[in-house]
Parts: sequence; C-alpha cells; structure tokens
Amino acid sequence: MRNSIPMLAIFHCFLAIVRLTAAEPTVNVRELGAVADGKAYCTEPIQKAIDRCAEAGGGMVHFPPGTYLSGTIVLKSNVTLNLAAGATLLGSPKLADYPPLVPKNVQSRTNAYNVRSLIYAENLDRIAITGRGTIDGSGGAYKDRRHDGNRPLILRAIDCRDVLVENITMQNSGFWNQHYLVCERVVLRGIRVFNHATYNADGVDIDGCRDFILTDSFIDSDDDAVCLKSTLNRPCENVLVSNCVVSSHCNAVKMGTDSTGGFVNVTIANCAIVSPRHSKVIYGLQRGISGISLELVDGGKIDRVTVSNVTIDGVEVPLFVRLGNRGTGFVIKEERQKTEVPVGAVRNVLFNNIVATRAGKTGCSVVGIPGHCVENVSFNNVSIRGEGGGKSEWSAAKIKELPANYPEGTMFGKLPAYGLYCRHVRGLTLADLRLETDEPDGRHALALDDVVEANVSGLSCAQSRAAAALVGLLQSRDVLFRGCQPRAADGVFLRLAGKDTANVSLLGNDVSRVKQLAEFADEAAPASLRAAGNLPKD
Repeated sequence: MRNSIPMLAIFHCFLAIVRLTAAEPTVNVRELGAVADGKAYCTEPIQKAIDRCAEAGGGMVHFPPGTYLSGTIVLKSNVTLNLAAGATLLGSPKLADYPPLVPKNVQSRTNAYNVRSLIYAENLDRIAITGRGTIDGSGGAYKDRRHDGNRPLILRAIDCRDVLVENITMQNSGFWNQHYLVCERVVLRGIRVFNHATYNADGVDIDGCRDFILTDSFIDSDDDAVCLKSTLNRPCENVLVSNCVVSSHCNAVKMGTDSTGGFVNVTIANCAIVSPRHSKVIYGLQRGISGISLELVDGGKIDRVTVSNVTIDGVEVPLFVRLGNRGTGFVIKEERQKTEVPVGAVRNVLFNNIVATRAGKTGCSVVGIPGHCVENVSFNNVSIRGEGGGKSEWSAAKIKELPANYPEGTMFGKLPAYGLYCRHVRGLTLADLRLETDEPDGRHALALDDVVEANVSGLSCAQSRAAAALVGLLQSRDVLFRGCQPRAADGVFLRLAGKDTANVSLLGNDVSRVKQLAEFADEAAPASLRAAGNLPKD
C-alpha cells in the first residue's frame, strides 16, 4: 500500500500521455481514399484528413511516398501537413479546382489578385508543413501575364500565428510561390524553393508580418526571391533572413515594391547570393538585376535594417537603396478605394562585411528624391568588384530623378560611378570601402550628389588612365575623407563641382599614387576644400 500512490500517479501520467496522443492523431491520407498515382483527384480525402485532425484538437496529416493530385485544400489550426521523402502534393492544372478565397478581416492590395492557392490558411494558430517531400504547383499550366486572380499560388497564409514550414521543397507555382500576409511568429527552415514555371514567379513573399524567421534555405526564382512587402498599413517588423543561398533573375532579397506600412527591425545575415545557374530568364536579366534592394516608394518607412556577412556574385547591381514617391496605396474598401500616401522615410541602414564580385556596368546606388533624403546609411568593410568598361563621359551624365517610377537597380541607366553613387543622402558613413573593376572603367569610383554629412574612411579604389576623377562631389557639403588610399597615377583623386559644395576635408590620406589631389568645376570654390596631413606624391 505504501508504494501504491506513486504507482497510481505514474499510471495516471501514462493515461494522460495516451489521451494527448489520441487527441493529436496522425492521419494517413491513403486511409481516407487518396490515390498516389498523380491522376486521381485527392482533394476530398486530403481535406477530410485535415478536418479529422482539427476535430480531434490537432494532429498530423501524413502523405506517404507517391504523387497526390489536388485542388485547393484549407488548413485548420493545430494541424501539420507532413510529406514523406518521395511524396509529392501536385497542384491541379485546372483553374476550376481553385475556388477564389478572399480574407474576411484583412484588407490588402493583394486581395485583388491573390485569391487562389493550392494551400489556404486564414486566422489559424499552430500550423505546419513539414517533411522531405515536394509541393508542385503545376505552374506551367498558367502561362498568363495578367494579375487577375486566375493563377494559383502554392501557399497563402493570412493572419496566422505560430507557423512552421520545414525541410519541404516547393516548386513551380502558377504565381508567387508562397505569400504570408499579416502573420506572426513564422519560421521557414531548411526549405527549397524553385519557382521558374511562369510569370511573377516570386520565391517567398513576407507581407506585413511580425516576428518572422527564414533560415537555412535555398530560394531560386525568376522574379524576386525573398521579397518583403507591406500591401496594407502595417509594417514588416522583426524579420530575420539568415544562412540562405538565394538566386533570382530579378532581385534576390528585396524590400518593396509595395511599402505602405514599411519595414522595421530587419536583419539579413550570412547569406550567399548568386546569379541564376539552372534557369532561363522570363522577367529581369539572365544574370539577375540586383542582390540586395531596399525600396520604399509607397509611403511607410525603412528603419533599422542591417545587411551583414553577405556574398553576392554575378548580378548586375549588388546593392540598391531607393526612396521614391510612386504613392500606391492599399485597398481599404470593397470598391478598392485607395489611401493618400505621403513620401516615406529611409533611415538607419547598415551594410557590413559585404563582398560583391562580377557585378555589371550599372553600379550600386543609394538614392532619395529632392527634399526627402535617405538618412544615416553606413557601409562598413564592403568590397565591390565590377566588370568595368564604363566610359569617362558617363561621369557627367545627368541622372533623372524619376520619383514616381517603378524602382529597380537599373532604373537610372549607367551611373556616374562604377562602384557607388549616392544622391539626396544625409548622414553617410563609408568605412573600409573597396571599389575595383576587372577591366578599365573611365567613371568615378565613388560619386556623391547632394550628400550632406559624409564620413569616408579607408576608401581603396583605382582608376584607369584618361578617366574621370576617382571621387566626384556635386552640391555636397560637410564631407570628410581620412585614411584613404586612392590609386590613379595619371589622374585626380577628388573633383568638386557646384556652388553649394562646401566644407570638404582631406585629412591623413595616402595620396602618393595620384597625380593631382583635387580639381574644381561648375562654380565650386577652392576654399571649399581643406587638406592637412596627407602623404604626398614623392
């Protein structure tokens, strides 16, 4: 009797475990009639399995090896879809198998064109898609450029919490691959996305979400690969993208184009971005348009964004930051009335430990618009090596403002600098920036236009003969150069232009390998430059 109480307690614990297991069953879709031959429609038995798990309080829907043809299935809270290695959930090639589904309580611009999906989740808690299997959207059946809601995504999750997508392969969607709209606490881990079957083939779209992690994954898409959006008045906030290999014919990692709510507290770290190797271009460029693009053109704000420990190889424009004024608002009523959108703000952006190689001729850029500067941008230990071949006259090209244009790294054409061009920026820090080209390039390595309060330290750059000055300053003031090592044996280190250029300082630079320290043009006064402690040419 003395030992009966502990034994009774153990027995009751065992019963509790049994009840918990019974409350969270594993349902094999074949047991409910799914035929894994890729021909028989399995929508109904799959949905029955989901519903059975939901009715039991939660559970796992298991797909053994084989191919399961299906139209739209609707997830429920506390349910996991688990695809075994060798299992494929194959989307139907018939549009009629994807009924339009519009969220009840979330107004977003995407509700006008993202209304069909293979997997649909709305206002759910604790959902997951796991396993070593594959989800294929049969995207080749939807070769249509129109945004009319008649191309199904693989996954659309709206207003969901505690979402896990792990180890799965998701490929060949009819539109974007997967769209997460105002979701919270989302983890995508170890997934493989290959999306090249049709137009607008994004990889992962993170839209107005909070507390979102994408890690240890391979994302390869024709259109934007990892795309943060804000198609409603809520920012993407607390987002981490890390340890991923990313490839796109358009933008590998992008914020925008929709930016109504903006992007706050975002970290992109430890990623390798490469030019597409396994696909032919539909949109963009075969080599890829950009590596990292931070774009704010529809109001909102970009604030506290770090990009660290990233390699970028082969794309046209490795780094692009744009504040514009396209002014597209989000939908607030059934009749698609739009909000008035003020110019947003881009501030507190850090690029740290970036290595870019085999870049195209365009050049990288950080560009605001008149009266609205990009603020507090830092480049620390950044190396950019381009292909070269630019002409010296490109340094004098008049770059249009284009405030309302669709933002793209190539939107301004060939820039005045082969390395980095900055315009309408306040608070710019460039520390240990290395700019090089494979072939001679006649442009500036660095060009600053309407830049205020810039600190340039440890700049290393080279220039070919008969080229423009290594660094061009136009209408810029309060600029400090220190510890720089320019190399232009027959050329000029610094060109100052414009009557508003003022308070430029050269302190402690090694200018022994340039022929001339500075030149002045377009009403720039020699008094605007102060130089002291520089190592002169022998």
